[in-house]
Amino acid sequence: MPDANPTPEPLRHEDQLDYTPVPRSVALARRRTARLVTEWGYPHLAGDVALVASELMTNALLHGSLRDRLIRLRITTTAATLRVEVSDPRGERLPCRRAAADEDQFGRGLLLVGALADDWGVAPRVGVGKTVWAEWSLGLTLCTGDPPARTRV
Repeated sequence: MPDANPTPEPLRHEDQLDYTPVPRSVALARRRTARLVTEWGYPHLAGDVALVASELMTNALLHGSLRDRLIRLRITTTAATLRVEVSDPRGERLPCRRAAADEDQFGRGLLLVGALADDWGVAPRVGVGKTVWAEWSLGLTLCTGDPPARTRV
């Protein structure tokens, strides 16, 4: 019988920083995310991950922040995934995708997150609030069935 609670994969990298709920924090988080993802060896993902972190931070600022409560950005990697998490104190305000009209200035953030990340979702935050996360696959996916053909150069 398989283990119902498999051991989580060990972290290769982890960074966590709390931000004050002000617009400037979004740009700071975006730049920090791009720098860390590049330093950790994933420069091909740095732009997408930074943009998603920016969108999640903006949503937390606009819809999840409370005065005097911080917004947390956490970035981790394992052998298989790169994950961005943004936590805010408003657990009752869950994110949802919506259809934005052409003339709407807002409403496309989660569509962008869904297009750039391999997966995303929301979970209750330990304590008070919620955590919105996005993940990218880093691991090698093996083919099922016939083994890949060998080639000689």
